[in-house]
Amino acid sequence: MDNFQIETAQNVSINQNIANLGDRVLAFIVDVLVIAAYMILISILLSFLSLGSREQWIYMLLVGLPPFLYPVLSETFFNGRSLGKALLRIRVVKLDGSKAAFSNFAIRWLLGLIELAMTSGALALVVYLFNGRGQRLGDIAAKTTVISEKQRVFLHQTLNVEVAEDYLPEYPQVTIFNDNEIQTIKNLFQKAKRESNHAIILSLSKKASQMMEVTPQEKPIQFVEKIISDYNYYTQQ
Repeated sequence: MDNFQIETAQNVSINQNIANLGDRVLAFIVDVLVIAAYMILISILLSFLSLGSREQWIYMLLVGLPPFLYPVLSETFFNGRSLGKALLRIRVVKLDGSKAAFSNFAIRWLLGLIELAMTSGALALVVYLFNGRGQRLGDIAAKTTVISEKQRVFLHQTLNVEVAEDYLPEYPQVTIFNDNEIQTIKNLFQKAKRESNHAIILSLSKKASQMMEVTPQEKPIQFVEKIISDYNYYTQQ
């Protein structure tokens, strides 16, 4: 279980890398260690204050509340990442690959209290193994998953292409795209060429020309090749 298919904003299907179980477990362990270190440090610091019985609520508030809210707050403010997830380069996203909202993080966190705390992770493990989209119960309810941001790049998938010194670009509008979008276009285009899938090439050409607000003079295959080369020309200057 390495990836699943999602629909992008350009209405094309791409594969999304799922974070493997090992990375998720290691990220969880890192987060537990971070929380434990925080609680020990705060306990030591508060021990010097000699809090009375009436002030014990301060101790409970500082020691107990941040670790309790850590998962949902860290993922909310750090774009789906806790410290452990950031270290393992994994991130929580919506099923369509877009950025998750606070409501998504809150739902998966609340159910995580049952899955991870009350069942020691056993329920989360079972659901993850049988789900197929890298989801535990909280992810299913929140319509999220955890993806890996580790690059799986092969030579034929790299963004850069050879651009001659005397190359003359034709479509400056191509700069409306970003690296990830051009990479997606290039990967789909190369796959379509290998499989002689003209329908995909035509779809890419039409969608790109609409977004760029241009009317191509070339055939679809030449137009897509042109915008990839033009993008490399403008971004390498």
